[in-house]
Amino acid sequence: MARIFILGAGIPTPSVDTFGSSYVIRIGDDHIMFDCGPAATHKLVKSGLWPTQIDHLFFTHHHFDHDVDYPCFLLTRWDQSTGQENELHVFGPTLTEQLTHRLMDESDGAFAHDWIARINHPLSLNAHRNRGGTLPRKPPSVRAMDIGPGETIRGKSWEIRTARAEHVEPWLDSLAYRLDTEEGSFVVAGDTRPCQSVVDLARDADVMLCLCVDVQSDIEGTPEADYMCGSTAAGKMAQDAGAKKLVLVHQGGPLQTPGATERALGDVAAVYDGPVIWGRELMSFDA
Repeated sequence: MARIFILGAGIPTPSVDTFGSSYVIRIGDDHIMFDCGPAATHKLVKSGLWPTQIDHLFFTHHHFDHDVDYPCFLLTRWDQSTGQENELHVFGPTLTEQLTHRLMDESDGAFAHDWIARINHPLSLNAHRNRGGTLPRKPPSVRAMDIGPGETIRGKSWEIRTARAEHVEPWLDSLAYRLDTEEGSFVVAGDTRPCQSVVDLARDADVMLCLCVDVQSDIEGTPEADYMCGSTAAGKMAQDAGAKKLVLVHQGGPLQTPGATERALGDVAAVYDGPVIWGRELMSFDA
C-alpha cells in the first residue's frame, strides 16, 4: 500500500510546528520526494526514512520554502552513499538545472569544495570505507532536468504527469504533479490559486495534497486569495476534481491560532464531501 509522508506543511514564516513544504510518497520500494523546503533532510530522517532511499525529487517551484534544503539533501544523500546507489533524478520547472549546476558543478558549484575535499582527504575516504564504500570515491552524480506542463515521467511502477499551476508568474514557473500507480493516484498541487489545469490533473485522484493558506473569509480581497488557495478554494478545487481524499498542507501562521483550524475545516466541509486530513509535519499515513 502506498504511504504518504508529510515532512513540511508550512510556509516561509517559521513556527514551532511548521516550516516550508516537502512530501514523500512511497510506492513499493520507491520513495518519491516532492519539494525540499527548510530542514527537509532532517525531517526525512525523523520520519524514519533515509536520503539514499530517494531516487526521484520533483520541485513544484523555486520559492525558498520549497527548495532551500536542496543543497543539504544533495550533499547528505551523496555523503551517506556507498557509491552503489541509483543516480538521483531531479525534475522541476525552469531554474532546476541552473540551481543544481550552481550548487554541485566541479568548477562553478557553491558546494564543490566540500565534495572535492571528501573524495581526496584520508579522513573522508576512511569514513566512506567504514560505511561500506570502496575506493576511489565517486563524485556526486545528479541528473537534473527542467520540465514544463503536459510532460510525463515514468518509473518502474509509476507515472508522473505535470500541469501548470498558477502562483507568481511570470517571475517563477509553477507545476502540479499527478502520480499514477497500481496503488492509487496522488496529486501534489503545489502553490497555486484555483485553476482549471490543476482541477483537470486531479480528476478522480485518490488523494489530493492542496495548500490551505488561511481561512477563506480572512483573506478575501487580498493577494493571498488571488494567488493561493484558502480553505474554501482548496475544498472547491478538490470537489470539482472529484478527488476522493483531500490533504490540507502549506498552512499559514494564522491557522495555528485557537479555533482557526476548525473554521478552515468547516469551510472545506461546506463545499467538499470527501474525507479531509489536516496535514501536520512528520505525520504519515497509508493512502
